[in-house]
Amino acid sequence: MAELVDNATPAWKSRVNESVERFKALPTNRKVLLFVAIAALFSVIVGLVLLNRQPAQKILFANLSDRDGGQVAAALQQMNVPYQLGEGGVISVPADKVYETRLKLAAQGLPKAGGVGFELMDNQKFGISQFAEQVNYQRAIEGELARTIEAVASVNSARVHLAVPKQSVFVREQQQPTASVMLELNPGRILDAGQIAGILHLVSSSVPGLPAKNVTVVDQDGNLLSNLPDVNNASGLDQRQLNYVRQIEHDFVKRIEAILEPIFGKGNVRAQVTAQLDFSEVEQTSETYRPNSSPNPSATRSQQIVESLGQGSPLPGGVPGALSNQPPSAASAPITLPPGAAPGTATLSGQPMGASGTLHREITTNFEVDKTIQHTKLPKGMVKRLSAAVVVNYRNLPDRNGELKPTPLTAQEVNQINNLVREAMGFSQDRGDTLNVVNAAFADSLPKPSLQERALEFASQNATDLVKYALLALVVLYLLFGVVRPIVRDVLKKEKPAEPEAAGAAEAQGGTLLAVAGDEEELEPGEPLDPREAQRRQYLSNLEAARELVKSDPRMAAQIIKEWISSDE
Repeated sequence: MAELVDNATPAWKSRVNESVERFKALPTNRKVLLFVAIAALFSVIVGLVLLNRQPAQKILFANLSDRDGGQVAAALQQMNVPYQLGEGGVISVPADKVYETRLKLAAQGLPKAGGVGFELMDNQKFGISQFAEQVNYQRAIEGELARTIEAVASVNSARVHLAVPKQSVFVREQQQPTASVMLELNPGRILDAGQIAGILHLVSSSVPGLPAKNVTVVDQDGNLLSNLPDVNNASGLDQRQLNYVRQIEHDFVKRIEAILEPIFGKGNVRAQVTAQLDFSEVEQTSETYRPNSSPNPSATRSQQIVESLGQGSPLPGGVPGALSNQPPSAASAPITLPPGAAPGTATLSGQPMGASGTLHREITTNFEVDKTIQHTKLPKGMVKRLSAAVVVNYRNLPDRNGELKPTPLTAQEVNQINNLVREAMGFSQDRGDTLNVVNAAFADSLPKPSLQERALEFASQNATDLVKYALLALVVLYLLFGVVRPIVRDVLKKEKPAEPEAAGAAEAQGGTLLAVAGDEEELEPGEPLDPREAQRRQYLSNLEAARELVKSDPRMAAQIIKEWISSDE
């Protein structure tokens, strides 16, 4: 018996070829069902991806008023352009249609400006009165100023009212114009002193003869902005000073946390500091006088000596009258001449003094007085008082069972924390600083809810989404395991080898088969037949019979093939 030698073919390649042959052998209706199931599965997956993906949107216009926003939305509906409305007058459209949509809306004159400007002067009617022309000119100036002010980032809309008096030829009767500005600020925005001053000077520079002090600015809440102290005289607490206060407080908080976090860990210390600063400018001038010193070390500032000489009794003087003409009374004490004024000596005038001469001397001496003038200017932004509050979390220490448990700090540890914080913040008792340190358990350090509780909470909050995704998952599972899997299993399943009994029956019925294409050999009488060889010979015999049938009766063969194709098996 000749041995059959098969070509060396990889197992995976033979499996693929067998699967392809089985797929080709499937009925047409099952092939169509497989393709439909795969297409439906692909559509469901693509639909899920597109459903959860937000289309790329881009802002078309922002800060639109309700009136302009309604007109733009109506125009977009007519143009069949999808749009989304957001807070603050924001309209968004698909990113690939932004510029095209803007051009189309601009051709329609949308969005319209909040006010009118000098375009009022473009279409002047013939025969218009001077009063109407003046009113239109004033409206144009107001509209242009409003548009310019709205260019400020913090301003949403603005209205300007001008009160321009009629000019007079008399200087005494001339009046200065005034202006009022109404601002609607964007949510969460404020104007600092510099921006308010800029608006004041912008309006005053646009109207002839209008001083900045005659411009009034208010916001949408009715707050008077042009009367701020920093705008008028650059004094008081402005936004920069408030930012400086917050920066000082933030620096003190960082100091406290930086010294305590290495000890207790990050997130276990919370600190807040309130700082009171003095921004007033103080200039002080003082003059200090010391007590009079003794005559010897004192400095003489000026000295005046008056001396009079005469013979006999002095001449009468004074107010005319009886008392002034009477001679002086006798001296009650002996008269002693001053030193160096003995008779015959020279006086200050250089004349000798006689024995009976008289001397009258007046000496006036002015001494310098000690005086200290001190000029002191205190700096701005000095810290007047600090108030600090510090909260420290409990320590996680193991208990008897070895489990970590929040444990409060001891009194000694709290006292150490108090001393550290005092040194870090520069605590001053004379300044009136206060400090309060508290040891308490933080909320995030408490036991967290279990996984089951969190799952129930998530399910209750997202019940609608969960039901939607569950239904989609059921559809996908049905397509995979109910439609695609059986068909693929039929394609990939292996054919079972012929049973030995069937092989023996074929041997008994056929005995020895004729060789086909010169490959068969006659068997010895009584020699057993291999099951594979018997199966192969049976297949060749059937194939030869089919060929003979096709040759003898082609019509019947075609009819049999049609029945095979139309049947489900």
